[in-house]
Formats: sequence, structure tokens, C-alpha cells
Amino acid sequence: MTQLRVNHSKVRPGTYKAMMAMEEYTSGLFTDKVLYELLKIRVSQINGCAFCLDMHAKDLMKLGDYADHILLLSVWREVPLFTEKERAMLELAEAVARISEQGVPVELYNRVREHFDEGEYVDLIAAVNTISSWNRLAIATGMYPGCFKS
Repeated sequence: MTQLRVNHSKVRPGTYKAMMAMEEYTSGLFTDKVLYELLKIRVSQINGCAFCLDMHAKDLMKLGDYADHILLLSVWREVPLFTEKERAMLELAEAVARISEQGVPVELYNRVREHFDEGEYVDLIAAVNTISSWNRLAIATGMYPGCFKS
């Protein structure tokens, strides 16, 4: 089993507080909490963060019966389960998470803008950045599902 290397919230509470402020701000931008959780799960899959995958899959399940969404999220292009709006968000989330590979092509920007206004477009980017920061903190400090349970 992986061992927790550092409990970041105890060692640097200011860092944790800053991360939580960004999380609270970003989460407040989304009225569609299902969309927000799907984004966090997909980016956490890409980044390989077990702690965040576990947390956000459980958070999504609290919003309803989304087991199929969770199970099929990594292959969202192959199944008709996801709405066009969700597909646009997922494609953008993947592009931003992998920004160095090809940036955000104009065709993708245009598809996303069919479903999201300019402010919401920026909100999606902020959400990808926020969960990516959490992923990096969790992976680098050795966090794993259940590591903070007594």
C-alpha cells in the first residue's frame, strides 16, 4: 500500500487554505454540480489521481444514480450516455489538462461556445486548473483513498 508522505494541510496550512479558497470560488461558479463533478473525475483520470477519483466519484453518486457515467467516463466518446453539452465540456477539460499537446483548437473552442458563454468558458478552464492543482498536490504527497481515516 502506498504511504502518505506528507500531510500537506498540517505541514503548510496556508497552502491548504489557499487551495480551499480556489476550490470554493470555482465550485461556486457551477449551478450544474453533476457537470462539475464529471469534469473533476475526468481530469483526475487523466492526471492519475486515485485520491481525487475516489472522492469525486463518491460526490457524484451523492447527486443521484450516476454509476454508468462514472464507469464509462474514460470512454465518453464511444457511448451515447453523455449530452452534447457534457461532451463539449469533457473535450475541453481533456484539452486543457493536456494543454502542451495541442492547446485548445479553434474548432473545439467553437463547439464549447455552442453550450457555454464566455464567462462559463473561463469557469471551465478555472475548474480544470483547480482540480489539476489538487491532483498534483495529492499525488506528490502520496495521498490515496482513505489515507486520512483513523
